[in-house]
Parts: sequence; structure tokens; C-alpha cells
Amino acid sequence: MSLLDNIKRPTLLLDEQKCRQNIRWMAEKARKSDVTFRPHFKSHQSAVIGEWFREEGVTAITVSSVGMARYFRDAGWNNITVAFPVNLRELDEIDELAGKIHLNLLVNSPVVISDLAGKLRNPVGIFIEIDAGYHRSGLTQINSDLMHIIIDGCTRSNKLEFHGFLSHFGESYDARSPDEIKQIYSHNVNELQQIRCSLKPGQQGIISVGDTPTCNVLESFTGVDEIRPGNFLFNDVMQIEIGSCTTDQIAICLAAPVVDLYPSRNEVVVYGGSIHLSKERINSDGHEIFGLVVKLTENGWSQPLEECIVTQLSQEHGVLRLDSATMQSLKPGSLIGILPVHACLTADCMKRYLTLDGKQVSMFIRS
Repeated sequence: MSLLDNIKRPTLLLDEQKCRQNIRWMAEKARKSDVTFRPHFKSHQSAVIGEWFREEGVTAITVSSVGMARYFRDAGWNNITVAFPVNLRELDEIDELAGKIHLNLLVNSPVVISDLAGKLRNPVGIFIEIDAGYHRSGLTQINSDLMHIIIDGCTRSNKLEFHGFLSHFGESYDARSPDEIKQIYSHNVNELQQIRCSLKPGQQGIISVGDTPTCNVLESFTGVDEIRPGNFLFNDVMQIEIGSCTTDQIAICLAAPVVDLYPSRNEVVVYGGSIHLSKERINSDGHEIFGLVVKLTENGWSQPLEECIVTQLSQEHGVLRLDSATMQSLKPGSLIGILPVHACLTADCMKRYLTLDGKQVSMFIRS
């Protein structure tokens, strides 16, 4: 039996060769720029894939939760940044982790720094998150008084070491060209440099940034000390739309069984809905697109089929609008491929991968 013959339900295919190429490419760019490469493992959430990074010389990683940090600690990683504001209800778990690995935390509040200083028994590194334009979380230049309080709290404590400033340029996902992505990077790095220069010598720390669009597009990471991209190892339709990758760099694809055909409206229904792909979408040429359609082969998948898109998702259903030739090639029980709009969320929905050589690859499961 072939790989595709064994697929019965929605299955997330992983092209290991493309994935490894993407990792190698980013690691080499970091080396040439002389910056630390601390990739964000929330995108893949897999100890197996983590080893592919280790083979490229990666020794420090980023995660998005304490539970994920514990999972990768158990996989042998001992230098981890949790790039999410500290949840004070998890202090016991944070302290336990800090006793076993080098753990960095994200702090935006003097209240949090005070609690950490008073309650932790084990040392941690501290980053201040800077909101350079995304407006999700973090401090801005006008909050310099709060930054000084946080840094002073680290200075007075023998458990807290101030490491510097961390930012996520999330607004780069709204860009529509590589030039616009470069402008976002330049503007935001300049703001981070201004904040760092306003501090006393010895208190300035490093600048850590992390988003796939800027890291994909930039050839040289001028003005920063560390990069933390995550999505780049898979890439997705959103990255294609903003011009930060090519379709050849997309390393995952959802294999979805066809369950119904409607030739009169050039649509098919597949077993593959929002619980498999998420409901992330892009707007292109006046259409909402939940994924691009490809043909599956034993060696992977084709380029996206022209005028073939995912137009609707409900919990289990996916509705695909196809051209006539593709419609005629399908029947109930056929398999068709979908390139996801947002690879990170699709991976999180699916919880496992199937490589093109038939290996099952598991992921971190939240407790």
C-alpha cells in the first residue's frame, strides 16, 4: 500500500526535506549576521522536529507556555525563553523549571517583578517586552518609568537577571510586500535601539526580535542580537500572500478525503474543517480564502491549482471551489490537499504529522 492509500481521515503531511531546508536556511542567515538563533518552537511543538534544529547548531529555544517549556526540557533543551507574559498563578511550576534549566521570562509589570523577586527560589532571566507597533502586549517608549522599575527590581534581586528587550513585530503579517516588511523591521528596530540607548551602561541588555515575515525577507539582521522566528520552518498561504516565501517553501499540507461533489456549482465537500485547519483566512481579490488546493502525489503535492480555493469551513466540513478539470478528476473517497492559511494553528489543531516516508511525528499535548 502507498502512503496515500493508508490515509483515512484528515492528515497533516510533513515534507521533512523542505522543513530541514527551511531550518538550515534560517540558521545560516543568523550565522552570517552574527546573531543568536533562538527559534520559536510553538510552531511545530514537536521534540522530533526539535532535533532537526539541534543538528543545525541551535542550543537555545523559545516557547509560548510553561507547559511547553516543560515538554522541551524533558526533550533535553536547557536554555528556554517563555515568550508570553508571566502568569503568576504558575509560579510554583516556573520555579521548578528554573531549578533545572536556564529559563527566561517575559515581564511587563513592576507587580510581576516584585512577586518573582519575593517568591522564586531559583534564578531566572528577565526580558521586558516592547510593543513596537503590534499593540498586543508589551511596553512602549512612554512607559520608560515602568522599565526602570523592572530593571531596578532585577538589580536588587539575586534571583533575577535582566537580559534585555524582546519584541514581536506582528504587524508584519499585515504587510503586502517585501519592501513594506523591511520598512516595519527598520522602524521597529530603531525604536528598540532608542529604548536601549536611554538606559545606563550595564543595564542595556540585548535586543531579541521574532517574526517570520521579517526574518524570511531580511538578509542581514542589523541592529539586533537575537532572532526568534517560528512559522518559517513550515510557511503557509499567509506568508505567500505577503511575499515572504514561495510555494516551494511550504512544508505542510492537509490531506482531506472528498465526501461530496456538487458539479453544478463547481464545489466539493471534504472531511477537513475548522477543527483541522483553524478558521484563519486571507482576503484576496474580494474572496475569503481558507486555504489553497493542491494535488497530492506519493512524493508530496503540486503547486496550488489555479482558481481552486477553500471557500468555507465549519467544524468538520470544508467547501472547496474547483475548476472543471479538477472536479472531473475527483469522486467520493478521493484525497485532495490543502495548503493552510496559518501553519502554526493548523499544526496545533492536528496534534501530529505524517512524513512523506510514512513516519508518525507526535507533538506536545496541553494538559
